[in-house]
Amino acid sequence: MPVPVPQQRAVPAAETTHGADLTLLVIEDDPAGTFVVPDLSSAAGTRVRVRTARNLTEAGRLLTDDVDCILLDLDLEVASLPADARADGPADGTGRPDELTALRHILRIAPRHAVLALTAEHDAERAAEAVRVGAQDFLFRSELDGRLLNRAIRHAVERKRADTAQHQLTESRLLAQENARLERGLLPTPLLDGSDLVFAAHYRPGRSRALLGGDFYDTVRTPDGTVHAMIGDVCGHGPDEAALGVELRIAWRALTLAGLCGDVLLSTLQQVLEHERQSEEIFATLCTVDIAPDGRRAGLCIAGHPAPLIARRGRAAHLLPQEGGGPALGLLPHARWPRRQVELGGSWSLMMYTDGLIEGRVGESGTQRLGQDGMTAVVNDRLEQGLGGEALLEAAVTQVQQLNGGELTDDVAVLLLERDESRAATCRRGRNAARSRPSAASRAGAQRPPL
Repeated sequence: MPVPVPQQRAVPAAETTHGADLTLLVIEDDPAGTFVVPDLSSAAGTRVRVRTARNLTEAGRLLTDDVDCILLDLDLEVASLPADARADGPADGTGRPDELTALRHILRIAPRHAVLALTAEHDAERAAEAVRVGAQDFLFRSELDGRLLNRAIRHAVERKRADTAQHQLTESRLLAQENARLERGLLPTPLLDGSDLVFAAHYRPGRSRALLGGDFYDTVRTPDGTVHAMIGDVCGHGPDEAALGVELRIAWRALTLAGLCGDVLLSTLQQVLEHERQSEEIFATLCTVDIAPDGRRAGLCIAGHPAPLIARRGRAAHLLPQEGGGPALGLLPHARWPRRQVELGGSWSLMMYTDGLIEGRVGESGTQRLGQDGMTAVVNDRLEQGLGGEALLEAAVTQVQQLNGGELTDDVAVLLLERDESRAATCRRGRNAARSRPSAASRAGAQRPPL
């Protein structure tokens, strides 16, 4: 059986809102051939090209991407429907097609096209049902003329575009909400109950529309009062690296709460990395600190990671010693990571960060890196303005981006822990008073007469 040749004719049409030619596919099987597409002539320069199909099988061949609108005769013979169209009938369990089966089939195979339903004037109820099923509008056969059809085509196309845009917007909003929930679940919640330290963090993945990058961080307080903080960076920027970063963070939290620290903890994390990474070339840098319960000293371990920045009251911020650290995790099978003791003092701010913050460009030529010295200068400028906490991190990252001349291409994670000695003393007095104050139950027991 020969493949039908598309029956096309181009006639002038009224100017459309988008200023381009339109293509109309007419699907009707009038055996008498009495149905004629009205004249769509107009003085405007745009055209409406018309294709005609006698059944849904032929319509499927003519339904190309350049078709803008479909005019479907709802009176198509049910017997002429192809087998796949019969499956588009109502979900009533009978398997029998109804009077809108052809429309449902067209809506399924042409989801991006505008659809006009054509029916007799006495079938107003069926016409309205066609719109409820998914057609953009309906037309009565007896009232059809060139002017009405011209306007209906343009309105149907624009309505379909508006519906599609609204659908995409709704999907984008739902996706954004889902991403936000997922991101909240993947990013850590600091466990600092009972600590007098103030925590703040800033996180931004380098990949466009990514939830997470390869950077990761976490902070927990163990039962002995020690506050443990960590920040790390998996090499690479893809989803596999992001997933590995989440695994390492969760493993670090579990190992820390189990009592591991320093070299033993990092050696175990390296084993996790070696088992979970996709390639032997993948490695991760890491920096950990464990702050003593009194808040005045800390242990520092560095695995190929930039050294933290510390600012003590009345003194400019400076980098903690980088020397004496070990290699990045995953590089050497039997590496060691010495733990160095650091004196913090009474009041201080400790900032841990990934290299995405210091690898931005500076200067008019954009050939120089910001580096750790440049980052230190940026932070000191913000400290002189009296900023702290999240405001300090936000202002510092914003300034680094401005120096870079735009968004940073690498992942950026920054963690800040702050301690104010006077506030810490007040918190300790409050906790001591609460421990020494008898509870309501104990007071009631003291007042109860002996049996």
